[in-house]
Amino acid sequence: MTIIRNRRVAIGAVATLLAASLTACSGGGGGGGGGGEGADTDEIEAALQEGGSITYWTWTPQAEKQVAAFEKAYPKVDVTLVDTTGAGDANTKLQNVIASGKDVPDVVQIEYQSVPQFQLPGQLTDLTEYGFDELESLYTPSTWGAVTQNDGIWGLPQDSGPMAFFYNKDVFDAAGVDVPTTWDEYVAAARAIKKHDPKTCIGNDSGDPGFTTSMIWQAGGTPFQTDGDAVTIDLADEGTTKWAEMYQPLIDDGLLCDLPGWSDEWYQALGDGTIASVVLGAWAPGVFEDGVPDGKGKWRVAPTPTYDGTPANAENGGSTESIPEASENKLLAAGFLKWLNASDESIKVFMDTGGFPATVKELGSDEFLGYESEYFGGQKINEVLGAAGEDVNEGWQYLPWQSYANSIYADTVGQAYLDKSSLLDGLAAWQEENVKYGTDQGFNVNG
Repeated sequence: MTIIRNRRVAIGAVATLLAASLTACSGGGGGGGGGGEGADTDEIEAALQEGGSITYWTWTPQAEKQVAAFEKAYPKVDVTLVDTTGAGDANTKLQNVIASGKDVPDVVQIEYQSVPQFQLPGQLTDLTEYGFDELESLYTPSTWGAVTQNDGIWGLPQDSGPMAFFYNKDVFDAAGVDVPTTWDEYVAAARAIKKHDPKTCIGNDSGDPGFTTSMIWQAGGTPFQTDGDAVTIDLADEGTTKWAEMYQPLIDDGLLCDLPGWSDEWYQALGDGTIASVVLGAWAPGVFEDGVPDGKGKWRVAPTPTYDGTPANAENGGSTESIPEASENKLLAAGFLKWLNASDESIKVFMDTGGFPATVKELGSDEFLGYESEYFGGQKINEVLGAAGEDVNEGWQYLPWQSYANSIYADTVGQAYLDKSSLLDGLAAWQEENVKYGTDQGFNVNG
């Protein structure tokens, strides 16, 4: 195994790269891949036994141990592991190498929300050609849905991020506040916590597009719908409006801490109780254990509040591994990918090092559900997190240019956080800019 630590941001602006790639699908269908290539299970296994070299791009911290286990199982295969540091850098760098036709990885990690960005221009291999349609039953419906679109399979799910409510029990108890089960109760709890200690907030949000889309999804919204190059945008649909109207008082009344997520100040605020709760994906326990050591024993996990008490949820984050269409080692790549995200051995390594799986078997196992987290006060947190995945609303889609959409969020919806203006107006502005952008890229946009 060769490991390359890549700490440079790839050259080029995200918007420019998106424009270049997305224009490729204007006037076309769903993109594709494979060119008639493919193989069955026996052929893939034979290629692994014969050996060769592939390159794997990822930012997941579990990758090094997974690759080591793979190379032990298949000693004739050499995997060059490239640490891409994060999703944003990885997307930009991948666009660059695809455009240049040089140094394209054989297997690459992509966030679920970014799959359409690469699939529609025909930059990903359709894994149906390798018999991967037989693997559908291994994964949760929401994660399988994230990698299957436009009549193809464009990756295998690596992890999942069903949302959950993480809260500081000490802060809630001191304020005499019960854990909210509905969003009305959440707003009331926010007021009570702020009244008890004005320096404390129930949560933080300075305008996060990923959080917003997850919250709209959880509210039942489906503002983005894509069918080939036809895109519909409706950021005033019932679910989107429901979320905006619930959330607006939190902004207007200053009930949220204005701290950017993932900053040093954010971690400190989680540790000292300034931020009393967060709604994050099921991968968050690892973030707390590594980044918020002072919170040990204070935090607990509960289901995400809903609007009427009926279970409903969304994903927050999560990613797949895919094979670029330009890979020169597709057969080996298919074998590695299948082992990586569909073998018991690899998934165990992933879970043992803090990963939250996308596979039904592991999510329902007694060992997984019975795990008692010392950090979370001995709570069996996976009972909550596992159930959260069963309640994810179906039908959600991202925009084909979601990375670009997220980059302009601050200039539209984000303004509501700065001047306490209307979220609905901000969403309308976001829609207008996205309609214009998508049309300019050759999509048939209705919005």
